[in-house]
Amino acid sequence: MEKSVALVLSSGGSRGLAHVGVINELEKQGFKISTVAGSSIGAVIGGLYAMGKLPEYTVWAKTLNRKAVLGLMDFTLTKNGLLKGDRVFDKMKSFIPDVNIEKMNIPFVAVATDILNEKEVAFRSGSFYDAIRASIAIPAIITPAKYKDTFLLDGGVLNPIPIEQVVRKNGDMLIVVNLYGERKPDIPKETNTNIGLMNILSTLISTGDKSSKGYYSLLNSTSSAMIHKIAKMSIEKHKPDIIINIPYDAANTFDFYRAKELIELGESAAKEAIRNYLENR
Repeated sequence: MEKSVALVLSSGGSRGLAHVGVINELEKQGFKISTVAGSSIGAVIGGLYAMGKLPEYTVWAKTLNRKAVLGLMDFTLTKNGLLKGDRVFDKMKSFIPDVNIEKMNIPFVAVATDILNEKEVAFRSGSFYDAIRASIAIPAIITPAKYKDTFLLDGGVLNPIPIEQVVRKNGDMLIVVNLYGERKPDIPKETNTNIGLMNILSTLISTGDKSSKGYYSLLNSTSSAMIHKIAKMSIEKHKPDIIINIPYDAANTFDFYRAKELIELGESAAKEAIRNYLENR
């Protein structure tokens, strides 16, 4: 018997590819996702699912290698970010046309941060691509999105796990995918053999190495500490029926070339969480 699910997908960079695996496993085990909310990469994956285009995205993501990921990075010399963040969405639009959120198959909400007014912005209507472009704007890395009379940044800044925003109907289970799970030493780590600009990004942005005095490294480690704390508090407050934790060190921010591995990680984590839920009912 299908169980209706309100699904919340957290922010977390390329680790968000695990969201794809989680969704695959939920459907395989008979769960019916009736509504979804997400921040940052969670908004991207959640919106693609809500519009019925996640399979097309998954096929494309699995073709990406390091060179392809680097080719999707549109570097800029502006003072408010290293990347414009438009090239990847232009590529996606070539095989996944834009859809207004209110016309999707199930209710969907994407969360961004209004940095000038220090508040969340929840997109429940309008262009999917406009919503996710705002939601993925990592501070100081991807340039902010202009919106009305303000600027929008990554939804994870204020609400990495937007449980309050999901449209939860009576009887819906609440399932949360948390990309800020505890570190697991048994996860095999890939040796970093990146070169050129990819290596610079990996070193300065993705690793968050506190021992390096680099500006982006310190910024990343500082913001990560805050986001982890907010995520933990949100989970403790709302007490989801099932929490699917993905280790926070499973991948770096831009490791999108590891799609197959991260999707499998999501499937495995979902399988374990569902088994624990069923055993403890």
